[in-house]
Order: sequence, then C-alpha cells, then structure tokens
Amino acid sequence: MDSANQDINLNSPNKGLGTDSLTDVSVEGAAGNAASTLPPGLTEEEAEELRSELTKVEEEINTLRQVLSAKEKHAYELKRKLGLSPLNEFKQNLTKGWQDVQTSNAYLSATSTLEDITHSEAYKKTQETLSQAGQKTSAALSNMGTAISKRLGDMRNSPTFKSFEDKVGNIKYKVVGGRGNGGVQSPTETKPVQDNAPF
Repeated sequence: MDSANQDINLNSPNKGLGTDSLTDVSVEGAAGNAASTLPPGLTEEEAEELRSELTKVEEEINTLRQVLSAKEKHAYELKRKLGLSPLNEFKQNLTKGWQDVQTSNAYLSATSTLEDITHSEAYKKTQETLSQAGQKTSAALSNMGTAISKRLGDMRNSPTFKSFEDKVGNIKYKVVGGRGNGGVQSPTETKPVQDNAPF
C-alpha cells in the first residue's frame, strides 16, 4: 500500500487504510446508529447538522488525499525527468544533515574542546613520550636486525658452515655431474673434503 493512499489522521478509526477502503464505509450508517442514542443536551436538529458537517469534512479529506496523491505523482515525474533519483535525494539529505551537524552548537563545542585538549600540556607530553617510544623501538629493531645479519655472516664464515657447503657441493656434483657447472670441475677436485666434519 503506498503512503499517498494511507489515512494520515492518527485518531481515525480508518488509520492505515487506503482511500478505496474509505469509500466502502458509509457515514450515514455510523451516524444512523448514533441517532438512537443522542448525547444529553443535543437535539435531533443539532445532531443532523453535525452529521452533515462530518460528511462534508470527510469528503474534503478524501478530496485532499486525491489531490495530494496526484501532486506526489507529478513531483515524482518531475524528479524523474530531472534525473533526481531517490539515491541522489538520500545523498543530498545526508550532505545537508552533515552540514547541519557541523554548524550545531554541540559539534562546535566538541570541536573546541578537542582543540583545547590538543593544545594542553598533558597532550603534548603524551605525544612526545609516544614519539620517543616509537623512535626507541625503531632503533632497537634496527640494532637487532644488524646483530642478526652480523651473526649470520659470522656463521657463514665458520669452519662448520664451510664443511657443510663443501658437502652440498659434493652432493650436487654427484647428482648433476660435470655438466651442471658448464664443464667446471667439482669443488672436491680442487679441494679435498675434511673427514672430521660434524655431519
């Protein structure tokens, strides 16, 4: 059910019903039941005038609903011709809403408070401490990387690693043969392997 056809009077017994549903409800029937039990102090003539006025008001409401529905359809067509989609309208509403928030007293007050905090001594000291901690951590990681690189270099130059390197070279020579090095001799032919290797 589209919103243009809904009853917008929240006190109405027909709340939420479309205009088609309202045309099925007879006002005379409702007023006819009330005729047998008139409120005290109300004459039959006054009751008839009120019923007549009620009928006119409900007809006007119905007419206004139809006019509103026609206007909404016309507005929709105009927006469609202008290329305004519901998504574009939503974006415009968000933009306007954000601008309203930025100019609101609460936002301006919060912004001012944040600026005061960032200019305070406590904030500056905290920022300075965190900056120093970051620099020290960076320096420590750099030193650790340098130490690891040096240690790996020392390890590569150790006799144990050299022996391991020779053994890998021998295995490669045995698997690939002389053609793997483009005719270059194996490492064992130029340098004998140590028999006392720990491997």
